[in-house]
Amino acid sequence: LKVLNCEYGKNTIKFLRLHREGKKHFVKEVEVCTHLRLTSAHEYLDGNNSLVIPTDTIKNIVLVLAKKNGIPTLEQFAIDICKHFMTTFCQVAYVKTYVQEVPWQRLHENGVPHIHSFICVPDGIRFCEAEQCRNGPLVVFAGIKDLKLMKTTQSGFEGFYKNEHTTLPERHDRILCGELFCKWSYGECKDFDFDCIWNKIRECILEAFSGPPDCGEYSPSYQKTVNSIQMLVLSKVSQVIETVLNNTFYNVVDMKNLGLTNDKEVSKCSKHNLPRLFRNTQP
Repeated sequence: LKVLNCEYGKNTIKFLRLHREGKKHFVKEVEVCTHLRLTSAHEYLDGNNSLVIPTDTIKNIVLVLAKKNGIPTLEQFAIDICKHFMTTFCQVAYVKTYVQEVPWQRLHENGVPHIHSFICVPDGIRFCEAEQCRNGPLVVFAGIKDLKLMKTTQSGFEGFYKNEHTTLPERHDRILCGELFCKWSYGECKDFDFDCIWNKIRECILEAFSGPPDCGEYSPSYQKTVNSIQMLVLSKVSQVIETVLNNTFYNVVDMKNLGLTNDKEVSKCSKHNLPRLFRNTQP
């Protein structure tokens, strides 16, 4: 028998990092998962723990790095974690770190930014991953998830394949709603402006989904909307793209038995999943 994978690590390391600049405060609340693979599998095969870095130590290292280095960006923090384990422990053959951020935004009162108060706004969760094998490049991924989007018109679904099992009616005007997941790769670790790229991609997602603000843009399917998002992102940032749009489907409630005409004003919702769609411009 051969051990194919003996990876282990510490999940859900949750903490808040507070940074002060005079009276003004800045916060980063994150959840970190860090996994390691050692150069040998003695702990699995023989019960020999001499090379094992305890998961409690992994947690403490993450917290110490947050204290010493801060969290300038999620991506840089993940890079710091990977580099620390690779340079400190010769028994580590592989390290992978996942970091996601709680979406705190500075509170504004009458247009004035508050110096130390924040509000949690669920408008998409930022996350990143970094991984490295010994003697290999440090590779960085980033993304956004749980981004809930809706448009109440300019969407339909017509002309699809039909057979004796088809009951879905065609629609030329429907609500388009979904929860979006988008992930991209930066490849080998380079000098990227991670905040700028993440914000640019998020802007592309919103623009491609909604269309011009005064008229919108017609979507013939969820698949076409996902493709439009990917193409616009790739026109701005040449990265590998993976996008998932989980469909929230709205059915107009028939109120004829209640003596009412429902002009698409009241709908019931149900969730469906779409398969992942990929777009890759790299050879």
